[in-house]
Amino acid sequence: PTKGWSNDKFTLYVAKTQSDSFASPTRFRIVVPSSVARFPPVLYQTKLRSIGLSDFIHRRLYEVCQTLGADRTLPGGGGWSGPKGGDLQILEPCQYVLEQSAVVVNRRGDITVQLSINLPARGRTILGLAAMEIFQRTVPQLVERCLLSSAYQSSLQEHVFSIEDQEWLREQLDPQGFVAFVANGAILPRASGADDRPLMASKNLIPFKSPATFERSFQLPNAGITISGMAIPKGITLICGGGFHGKSTLLSALQMGVYNKIPGDGREFCVADPTAVKIRAEDGRSVQAVDISPFISNLPFGKDTTCFHSMDASGSTSQASNIVEAMECGTRVLLVDEDTCATNFMIRDEKMMQLVASDKEPITPFVQKVRALYEEKGISSVLVIGGAGDYFHVADRVVMMDCYHCLEVTERAKEIVAKSGTSMVGLPFLPSGPLKTRYPVGRSFAAAGKVAARGKHLISYGDIQLDLGALEQIANAAQTNAISCAIQKLAALSTGKPCKETYDELCALLDSEGFDALPTAKFNGALARPRLFEIAGALNRLRCTGSISQK
Repeated sequence: PTKGWSNDKFTLYVAKTQSDSFASPTRFRIVVPSSVARFPPVLYQTKLRSIGLSDFIHRRLYEVCQTLGADRTLPGGGGWSGPKGGDLQILEPCQYVLEQSAVVVNRRGDITVQLSINLPARGRTILGLAAMEIFQRTVPQLVERCLLSSAYQSSLQEHVFSIEDQEWLREQLDPQGFVAFVANGAILPRASGADDRPLMASKNLIPFKSPATFERSFQLPNAGITISGMAIPKGITLICGGGFHGKSTLLSALQMGVYNKIPGDGREFCVADPTAVKIRAEDGRSVQAVDISPFISNLPFGKDTTCFHSMDASGSTSQASNIVEAMECGTRVLLVDEDTCATNFMIRDEKMMQLVASDKEPITPFVQKVRALYEEKGISSVLVIGGAGDYFHVADRVVMMDCYHCLEVTERAKEIVAKSGTSMVGLPFLPSGPLKTRYPVGRSFAAAGKVAARGKHLISYGDIQLDLGALEQIANAAQTNAISCAIQKLAALSTGKPCKETYDELCALLDSEGFDALPTAKFNGALARPRLFEIAGALNRLRCTGSISQK
């Protein structure tokens, strides 16, 4: 925007104003120049630090909005003609520190805040005096209490530097031969399946402790302290143990280790390779032009699996597609939980092989491919295994969760294989297979109607309901909002380039232009940046015939 309303502290820009109380909320921006905000340049001199500073201010702004009651509607509302509106809306923060659009501190130190407001009204008439009260009193209070450095204490620098330390630790993984790290003392359990805050009020809470053979130490550059914990090497790692002993809890922490967390989360220094992707079966998903022949071939009636299409994929074909699509995007680590996998994709035991001849079974189980994926493609796997002992044969290392205590049991697992034998004996490790190039066809998935995110796991894309429930690494609904915009941008960017090149072009635009590079994103304070993998995952699941092709 080039025109706004200014005072000595900030400039206010308003997008299209709602015409009445039943229209969409009015979006607006507050811009505070660095000369007024006066935050120390050291806190925004890099992009990561500016994200950390933006996150801290965002959390304060959300808290102050609630304290002032600015997020509440007019009292006495009721019925069509009663008072309504008057509430300021700001993106709710989560446990993760994400690049988001609610508060942005640029490299010059200028602060941009994006909010929306349901203008106060009675019936269909906007109450001008009440609206003036919000813009003349409430908004300046928010600026004074949240957007000026004088409102903050030392915890601000601690927040920013903690995030930078987390990112530094993540960057150490790949060059040092690791795929993940979990710090000693980490609190991995969450409050509930719907609450990602740490579980604290429990007498049975057990902080994480690394097995001695896995323990490594790192000195954090900002905190200046040495942290120790479990460093998981590249290769094939199994997490075993009885039910309810913490296997999936550990894997869940690893899958969200691609994000930085707020101090106090309990998993701050539980980090994973940034390309790690959670893999699962997904009955009924749409699949477009994926070469799943490395895993599945010889289907009945000669159905082609080198360019597989389905609007209703099975558990095994969907899991195979998920792996190939992750490889297409450049993953270096697969995270797999046996509980959410297709059994026939994971293993085939000796009795079943005797009953169903190999030339009648189209599926090559993952246990036969996981070794070749690492040795030929450099893709490591971390697998939660509770019932498929055949994986002992291919594992580099095995840990066991016992009442939330993590123990190394690699030698014991290898002894079991040596004594009892395994159905893997005599079965060759097959090459991991080719990876065919795919191309997005933008004209086939250009939106034909309104596009809107409906929570964390659903996007209405024209007349298509796009279910993202299986993309478990989406951190919050703001990322889903951004994904809905990103798919529309991909339709415009798809000009004959391969999928990966198109995704990379979109990410480069986001790096250079921010969220304003996306359609309908201007003045939208409810966006958070998703990873390339989740953007691609959404496009891959879009039920549009011909949306992706092979040439």
